[in-house]
Amino acid sequence: MSEFFTASQKQLQHKFNSVALANRIADATVRANISDEQASFIHARNCFYLATVDEAGFPSSSYKGGDAGFVRVINPTTLVFPNYDGNGMFLSIGNIEAQAKVGLLFIDHQTPQRIRLKGTARCIDSGPLMDSYPGANLVVELAVQYVWVNCPRYVHRMQLIEQSPYIPDAQGHAQLALWKRIDVLQDVLTPADQMAAQKSGLITIEAYESRVAQGITT
Repeated sequence: MSEFFTASQKQLQHKFNSVALANRIADATVRANISDEQASFIHARNCFYLATVDEAGFPSSSYKGGDAGFVRVINPTTLVFPNYDGNGMFLSIGNIEAQAKVGLLFIDHQTPQRIRLKGTARCIDSGPLMDSYPGANLVVELAVQYVWVNCPRYVHRMQLIEQSPYIPDAQGHAQLALWKRIDVLQDVLTPADQMAAQKSGLITIEAYESRVAQGITT
């Protein structure tokens, strides 16, 4: 599995005398296919972390959440996930469009486990996959290059309190994001979001920041 490591990673392994250890772990854990057990683990998760890289070479890390099963393993080398309404910046999706190389990290905090994947992604904006994700504006398809189980010893054990109230329902309808009610943003929102914000009541950016600091998200 020597091709799994980059030249810089190998250089550090030599410096710290961990070449044999790194190669043995890679040979034992890194695979090119998602196993049935790993697919079940992924399907049971309601969130993951997505790493992308922009055109300037800077990395970006993003949290992605949804209902359990929102990430689907289509076959041993392919998985898909939706991109839901965000802040309009399209940082991760823009990076995927430009560079395609991504990393995914799935963690189970209740029974500490984690799985990492990396591969090449592409964005899909129409067709059956899009139709199968109500409320999504894009679907990302990942061609998996490597998948491996990662040591969970530093994973903190935590319990899920509640699901996010912003996950789209079966018809694709979702609650208006709290930040869309900020008064100084109204002129750059869609007409539909402006109407919904007016109905819910506008807030200042200071009030928004205060609510977020208190853990109030609605």
